[in-house]
Amino acid sequence: MTYCVGMMLDKGVVLMSDTRTNSGVDNISVFRKMFHWSVPGERQITIMTAGNLATTQAVVSQLEERNKAPCDRRPSILEAPTMFQIATQVGELLRNVIERRQDGGMQSAGPRFTASMIVAGQIKDMEPRLFMVYPEGNFIEASFDTPFFQIGETKYGRPILLRGYDRTMSFEDAVKLLMVSFDSTLAANLSVGLPFDLMVIERDRFEPLHQRRILASDPYFKAISSSWSEALRQAFHSLPGYSFEQDGEQPGGN
Repeated sequence: MTYCVGMMLDKGVVLMSDTRTNSGVDNISVFRKMFHWSVPGERQITIMTAGNLATTQAVVSQLEERNKAPCDRRPSILEAPTMFQIATQVGELLRNVIERRQDGGMQSAGPRFTASMIVAGQIKDMEPRLFMVYPEGNFIEASFDTPFFQIGETKYGRPILLRGYDRTMSFEDAVKLLMVSFDSTLAANLSVGLPFDLMVIERDRFEPLHQRRILASDPYFKAISSSWSEALRQAFHSLPGYSFEQDGEQPGGN
C-alpha cells in the first residue's frame, strides 16, 4: 500500500509520499514513489505513484528514457508546452502499460496491475498545476473545490486535511499538516511506512524550494507524532461528559 498527497496552495504545491511496498507482512521493501524533473529557469515537474510497483516503475522508466534522448524519443515531458499535455502524456503511458500487461495474458489478475499517479509542476509564464491520473489514463485537475489529491491509503489521513487545510497557509504549516496526516495513516495501517519523501514547489521558482527524506529517527516527525497524540487525548478529556441520565430521562426508560 501507499500514501501520497499533493496539496495546492496560493504559494505553490506541497507533495509528500511514503516509500513502503509489501507483498505480505514478511516481505516489506522501500521504494521511492516520488520522481522529479526540472529545466532550470523554465519548468519543474514532480510525479508520485501508487499501485502495482512493476507498472509504476515501467511508466517512470519510459519517461526517463524519453528525457535522456528527447530528439530520438518523443514526446518528452521536458518539451511539452503545458502541464495539461504532460498529464495527458503520463495518462496515455500509464494506460498503455496496463493494457499491454492485460493483452499479455494477465486479464485474470484484475486490478493487481493497476496504478494511479499525481502530477504536479509549473512551466514558465504559466500557473502551477496539480493533476490526479487514473489507471484508465484520464485525469482531473485540482481546483478551489478540490485543492488536494490523495492516492493509495487515503481514508485515515483525509479527515486531518479536510479540517486543517487553508489555501493561504504557509509552506511550513502545510508541511506540518501533512506530517499529522501521514502520522495518522501510519498509526492505522502497517502497509504505509517511513521514510517519507517531501517536496515543496514554490510558484515561479523552477527548482525545489525544499526537498528532503524524513526518516524514522527524524526529531521533528517524532515530536509531531507524540504531540499530536497528546493533543488528541487532552481534547478528548476536555469535551463535555456524557450522562446516562440526561434531559430528565431515567435509566431503562423509553
